[in-house]
Amino acid sequence: MSIEAALPAIALAGPTASGKTAAALAIAAELAPRVPVEIISVDSALVYRGMDIGTAKPSASERATVPHHLIDILDPAQAYSAAEFVHDATRLIATIRARGALPLLVGGTMLYFKALMDGIDAMPAGDGVVRAAIDARAAEQGWPALHAELARVDPVTAARLAPGDSQRIQRALEVWQLSGQPLSHFHKTRDANAAPDTGPIAAQGFFSLEPHSRAWLHERIAQRFQAMLAAGFLDEVIALRARGDLHTNLPSMRCVGYRQAWESLDGTYPLSTLPERGIAATRQLAKRQITWLRSMPQRRVVACDAPGAQQQVVDAVLALVQA
Repeated sequence: MSIEAALPAIALAGPTASGKTAAALAIAAELAPRVPVEIISVDSALVYRGMDIGTAKPSASERATVPHHLIDILDPAQAYSAAEFVHDATRLIATIRARGALPLLVGGTMLYFKALMDGIDAMPAGDGVVRAAIDARAAEQGWPALHAELARVDPVTAARLAPGDSQRIQRALEVWQLSGQPLSHFHKTRDANAAPDTGPIAAQGFFSLEPHSRAWLHERIAQRFQAMLAAGFLDEVIALRARGDLHTNLPSMRCVGYRQAWESLDGTYPLSTLPERGIAATRQLAKRQITWLRSMPQRRVVACDAPGAQQQVVDAVLALVQA
């Protein structure tokens, strides 16, 4: 049996600004003589059309080089869940393999990776009325107060969420109110029932770009956010606001950078503070991503700040395929 048959898919994860896109394109180019590669995005922001600059979406030329999937599939007014991702990614893996190609899953939405590998649990579906009530309380009390409430009913989940992580705090409180069970209960149940390597990503095929130095990553985050601003990120957000049907309670507008830009345009914060606030929020995102990754012992870590890091991950993937 070939390694392509033994490995349903290869995955490349990592925090924001760790070099995933460049490494994925290099992997695809290196594997091309043996097997064509198609990339499946594992990113909750890249699914949205019209959100290109602030998401560091692969360019048109990069996407023309290698087929990409799960990019630009939704309008920003729509929502996209981990369960929907698992459904879509599983279908794509099968169809890509049927074409004789190797799926390469690339991104930084760790919940999606975990759901795909461990299976999705039977948490209650979203409830608009409950969410609206939680949002109303947050507007009155602030998200840190609701985070403190979550810490009382679900300390495990609260411990891995920042006090300002409104989207995830809202969902955790929603699950608690609808089911009477903490979000962590469902995760524990799923983990206890999951066998190793039950998903389409075998342990030997799950790579993670992680920095030894947080300062290195922070510098890259700062440079990238400044480059986004120079490329017209604020104009992108102004165009989204002009539609009239978007608001900051939508998952799309909660994406890092977009929320901070929206608040600045609303006058909640001075526009001059946007670079500082956007960079700080992105650093917090990277911290959460690394925390998620450390809970995945099956990953094969490559130090993204080491000399020749990109070639290291390319060589590791090539060694699997040539085994």
